Amino acid sequence: MTPQTLLDAITAGAPLVRRRAMAKAITLLESTRADHRAQADELLTALLPHTGRALRLGISGVPGVGKSTFIEALGLYLIGQGLKVAVLAIDPSSSVTGGSILGDKTRMEQLSAQEAAYIRPSPSGGTLGGVAEKTREAMLVCEAAGYDVVIVETVGVGQSETAVHGMTDMFCVLQLPNAGDDLQAIKKGVMELADLVVINKADIDPAAATRAQAQITSSLRLLGFHGNPERDPHDHSHWAPKVLQISALQHQGVDGFWAAVQDYRQMQTANGRLAARRERQALTWMWERIDAGLKQAFRQHPQVQVLLPQMLQDVAAGRIAASTAARNLLAAHAS
Repeated sequence: MTPQTLLDAITAGAPLVRRRAMAKAITLLESTRADHRAQADELLTALLPHTGRALRLGISGVPGVGKSTFIEALGLYLIGQGLKVAVLAIDPSSSVTGGSILGDKTRMEQLSAQEAAYIRPSPSGGTLGGVAEKTREAMLVCEAAGYDVVIVETVGVGQSETAVHGMTDMFCVLQLPNAGDDLQAIKKGVMELADLVVINKADIDPAAATRAQAQITSSLRLLGFHGNPERDPHDHSHWAPKVLQISALQHQGVDGFWAAVQDYRQMQTANGRLAARRERQALTWMWERIDAGLKQAFRQHPQVQVLLPQMLQDVAAGRIAASTAARNLLAAHAS
């Protein structure tokens, strides 16, 4: 399909045709072939006028916290409210084979059966930050297809799960009731970026969940006092991160979560911070693509390709320092 054919199918096609076109478009965007990249750029430019109206929601949390269960409960709730939901679920790739289980769609069995839901699992491909390299492009496809809420679920493997903050309107972190004390909450890098913290599985140990809610609330308030004017709890024109208790498995507290998301969206739209955040994200995306393009151009440079095999052997054998080899390769590229 040509970019124009894909655009027409995504924006105005019948439901089944639209879903197939979305899948083909995202596959095209994920391709590394040069001819596909040219078509992908053409498609993205054509998609842009049809994007920007959806709420972009990032969900992160350690494995076992219940991200998939929570997203399914939230998705079913939103569909019940008459909204269309797209989920971009990122799975970790194998460091041995490069493959991925892509099991999130299987775990969201009820949501995946809904006509108003679209779930796209993608391997992270080793990309840091808990998201796949082409997640931003996939979000634009979902927005152009008319989805009201686009949820990005991160890999969830550690403190590097922060890239999703740079591509969504709201960043939500899921925590377990017994995840640790308030000091642990402060230490985690993702907590500093969280717009909303959700303590899942609160029904298992309500007392522990209440303690965790109080400790994390105190921690977030403490973080707000230290040099971040956008998190000042005394400035009521700014959003102060909140901590909620839910039980995704029991579908308890999902309505309260969505109410908090709506409050956030209204406040950040009114004070202009949502628009400013998207502008910063677009510029960051541009520089990330420039960095990736420069790295690819460097590797493809004829003199670098001639020199690189010997440099790799010398560095591996300890005959030359890695920093010296890097400077030699950069000098070859500059010449």
